[in-house]
Amino acid sequence: MKVFLCANNSVGLDVCRFLIEQGEEIVGLGIHDPATQKYTEEIIQVSKLPKERIFLASTLHHPNVIDTVKAFNAEMGIAAFWDTLLKPNFFNLFPRGCINFHGSYLPYNRGKNPNVWPIIEGTPAGVSLHYIDEGIDTGDLIARREIPVELTDTGGTLYEKTLFEITELFKETWPALKKGTHKQIRQNNKDATFHFGKEVDKLDQIDLDKLYKGGEIINRIRSRSYSNRSFAYFIKDGKKIYLNLSLSKSPDNNDQN
Repeated sequence: MKVFLCANNSVGLDVCRFLIEQGEEIVGLGIHDPATQKYTEEIIQVSKLPKERIFLASTLHHPNVIDTVKAFNAEMGIAAFWDTLLKPNFFNLFPRGCINFHGSYLPYNRGKNPNVWPIIEGTPAGVSLHYIDEGIDTGDLIARREIPVELTDTGGTLYEKTLFEITELFKETWPALKKGTHKQIRQNNKDATFHFGKEVDKLDQIDLDKLYKGGEIINRIRSRSYSNRSFAYFIKDGKKIYLNLSLSKSPDNNDQN
């Protein structure tokens, strides 16, 4: 199958490698703009595409790029961990649709930071493959998988689980997706939740003069904790102090002390 791949991060790299291993033809490649590129050089190397078939995200809606991509005759578009909205003049180019990878159990947590809100709001966590339409993460579902949220999970560990599970889900779904025998399910908008990227900023500062419930303060800090950094902080004497929470279970599950 001829595929136009929009790819970023380790997920994009794994998907690029998988498609080639399956004998699919990647006829064009979309990459993030420099400020948000992850694993981009590796993706380009694996794709083996010449530079004239590689396009920055910010150019994919330009008329000349649309004409060029249309001439590639790709049957399907795939956006693997892609962080830039694709416009109708692009995603409607592909007769078999354009597939998006989203790191949530849709319709929950559409939009940004889907690894944070299950910890804060108690909504299901997971990963989803869906068709791109004119909404944000609103297209028909192809496949989804729930990820259990452990009490010891942080925003960072949930994110890492997402990277693994969404890649595995795609690999398992691809044979049916290629044959056209997959299920296509309309999302239930009654259950939908949505978040803008700027909403997590309101979680980050811990006010030392405010009273919090124990569960609330723990969840706020752990939802913003990652292995290499934390976003949660408090301010004391004009200095910003960051809080990074590491959690572990008791080695003896019967130990209540």
